[in-house]
Amino acid sequence: MRANRILLILTALLLLTTVAMSGTIPVGTYVTVRTVSTMKSGTNHSGQSWTGTLVNDLVVNGNQTVAHAGDPVKGVITYAKDSGRIHAPGLLTLRLKEVNGVPVTSSSRSYKGKSHTTSNATKIGGGTGLGALIGGLAGGGKGALIGAGAGAAAGTGLALATGKQQAVIPAETVMSFRINSSQ
Repeated sequence: MRANRILLILTALLLLTTVAMSGTIPVGTYVTVRTVSTMKSGTNHSGQSWTGTLVNDLVVNGNQTVAHAGDPVKGVITYAKDSGRIHAPGLLTLRLKEVNGVPVTSSSRSYKGKSHTTSNATKIGGGTGLGALIGGLAGGGKGALIGAGAGAAAGTGLALATGKQQAVIPAETVMSFRINSSQ
């Protein structure tokens, strides 16, 4: 009789522990997600939400599945900066805020647009060289100097007109976050 009572109490405690543990994701757990839509530093803004899905089942404590592959996740864009034309590429920073209905806070993931350096150097340097060549052919040494200046100005204009280097996170991008807290 006493053994049955102890067994009943242990079973109840185990059940309560399981219920209490379900729906929580331990700190330090890595969650891998796939984004649903494309995000761009030039069009998205800080504070804007994004959605995705789990890539793998989320298993905690060795055998407890808290969420399944394909379950929804929600996140927030914590920082979005538009690209400059000549320098400072675009930047996006993301965090998770919910995994399958469970509120969480997570590490952040940052994405930066391409550097302007190579593109601008090619446009300005190419314009300078082409201007010097044309000026040299038309007017000798003095023409080459004038042509180089005009070509550099044209190359700089081209860099200004086409220079935005946005951070882009395409739809279906897979990324991992580390859970910092869960409720």
